[in-house]
Parts: sequence; structure tokens; C-alpha cells
Amino acid sequence: MIPRPQIPQTRVPQTSLKIRVLAVDDHPLVRKGIASILANEEDMELVGEAGDGREAVQKFQESHPDVVLMDLRMPHVDGIEAARLMRQSDPDARIIALTSYDGDQDIYRALEAGVRGYLLKEMVHTEVVRAIRTVHSGKRLMPPEVAERLSEYFPQVALTPREVEVLGFVARGLANKEIAHKLGTANGTVKMHVQNILEKLGASDRTHAVTLAIERGILHLDF
Repeated sequence: MIPRPQIPQTRVPQTSLKIRVLAVDDHPLVRKGIASILANEEDMELVGEAGDGREAVQKFQESHPDVVLMDLRMPHVDGIEAARLMRQSDPDARIIALTSYDGDQDIYRALEAGVRGYLLKEMVHTEVVRAIRTVHSGKRLMPPEVAERLSEYFPQVALTPREVEVLGFVARGLANKEIAHKLGTANGTVKMHVQNILEKLGASDRTHAVTLAIERGILHLDF
């Protein structure tokens, strides 16, 4: 019997199905933790890290990740502005906002910037893998804790940019007369702004207004 010729078998290279992730946070330990989690997932790959929004946009344009994990509070360029720039570069960019701040205004700003998901940092170790897969699949992610925070202030009555500016001066302990001098406006105008702020926030006094504004992410004070 004449043996049949052996037909060599060729392996067809498989296209990588890994979800390519860019981790953005100004704390190296947070990025290290994310890298450690992703290293245990066969379908995920960390393709880059960044410590601020400016670097994040550059890494995004270089590596074209499938999903970006984006801290909101960072130096130079914050996560919300970085998300806007990424979405301008790629309207299909899939971005998950990562933050330890759960004020409703931070959430609204992140969603307006085009993020697809929102994840509190304390949930990273238990939820980040599911969050990445959810957003990568084209779905949106809004954990119950975040949705509840939004519902507390819905419908929202937003402060105007001038009211936020006035409230920032109030938070620094300035009186109406001092604020009026800094803004180059009348004392009565500042008094009207303060009254509007109290009504919109449902605050009983100036101190209460500042406290609520910080809790909701309307003010971010670094002093």
C-alpha cells in the first residue's frame, strides 16, 4: 500500500480578542492596582498608563485603547476635559470615569463629556473587570450607588458660572463687600447672587451652602 502524502497543517493566526485598556490616575498605587487586576484576566491587556489628563490624551492617541479608565481629579488637565478631548479625537471612545468623589455635579459633568460608565474608586477591586467588559460591549454603566446620588438632586437646578464664582469666594470666608470688590460689581448684586445660591441649594445659610456645594461636587477646594 502506497502511503498517502502528509499534508502539512498550517496554523491560522488568531486575531487578538483582548480588551486593550488605558489606565489614567495621578496616584501610581491606583494604576499599579489596576494593572495587577488586569494581569489576571485572559481577555484584557493594559496598553498604557498616564498620571494626568494631558498625558492621557497623548497615550490615547498613541495606543488607541478599547477602554479608558479615567480618574476625574488630576493636575494640569482633569479627567473631564481629557475625556472631551478623547471624544473629539474619537467619537466612539469608551471611557469609564473613576473617582472617589460621588457628588452629582461631578457625575453630570462626566456624562456630558461623553463617558460611558462611572465607577467609584472603592468599587474598583470588585467591579472594574465587569465595568470594562460592560462598556466595551457598547453598554453604559451606572452603578446603583451613583444612580441614587443623581436621583437625590433630580431635577437639578444648576448654579450659573457667576454663582459658582461667588460661592467660591464665600467658601474662602469673604464678605459680600469683599466679593463685590473682587468682581467689580455692586454689593447688592453679590447679595442677590448669594440669595439665589441659598434657594437653589436649599441651604439655610452661607456655611450650609458651601458644605452642600462641596458634597455635590459643585466646588472643589484645594486649600
